[in-house]
Amino acid sequence: MSEVLLEVEGLNAFYGATQVLHGVSFKLDRGNITAILGANGAGKTTTLRALCQTVRTTGNVRFEGQQLVGRATEQVVRLGVAHVPDGRGTFTALSVEENLRLGAYVRRDKAALAEDLDRTYARFPRLAERRRQQAGTLSGGEQQMLAISRALMLRPKLLLLDEPSFGLAPMIVTEIFRILRSINTNDHVSMLLVEQNAHLALDLAHDAYLLETGHVAMSGTSEALKADAAVRKAYLGI
Repeated sequence: MSEVLLEVEGLNAFYGATQVLHGVSFKLDRGNITAILGANGAGKTTTLRALCQTVRTTGNVRFEGQQLVGRATEQVVRLGVAHVPDGRGTFTALSVEENLRLGAYVRRDKAALAEDLDRTYARFPRLAERRRQQAGTLSGGEQQMLAISRALMLRPKLLLLDEPSFGLAPMIVTEIFRILRSINTNDHVSMLLVEQNAHLALDLAHDAYLLETGHVAMSGTSEALKADAAVRKAYLGI
């Protein structure tokens, strides 16, 4: 029987007086990859920000049974939620390795950091080659690899990914998504994926939710959504 890791009920989110999410509800089972699909402006990025408590929210967000709404963002991180934001969010003036070490700042098991750095460099050999290089001089694909790796240095239970394919060459996207699948399968990291490319998202995810103007318009397994005529026409171009 599946175990619910993240349960969201009636989530509302606001930027100032403007409400962006309107009663959004969904769940994510432990070990799964869940995708959030939708057009630009549907509220996908805001959903991730709301989970991290970086925007004003109301409603219920329970992670391993603990309420996230009202917590400080750092407290959410300490519970095991790591966020890879849109635009990568790397510290451009720092080196690759300094960025990675910053990803582990809330951890207490400092002795295991060397092991995790080795795992990161084995997973992304390009980062190993550039470990002393300033992050701002990396290519877009390398910066995305660094952003994902930095989040994994937390040893999270849940990884939030915001448009990991954006602006990248198809070959790099294929490589990154292959590695994300491996991380989910082998390291048992659950993922919530926001992705404009519905093909990519549904191929990777176990299930998905479709947002329209801040509401959940449709949900189901990835296979069911791939077969849905409305989804195929609007998001898959079939």
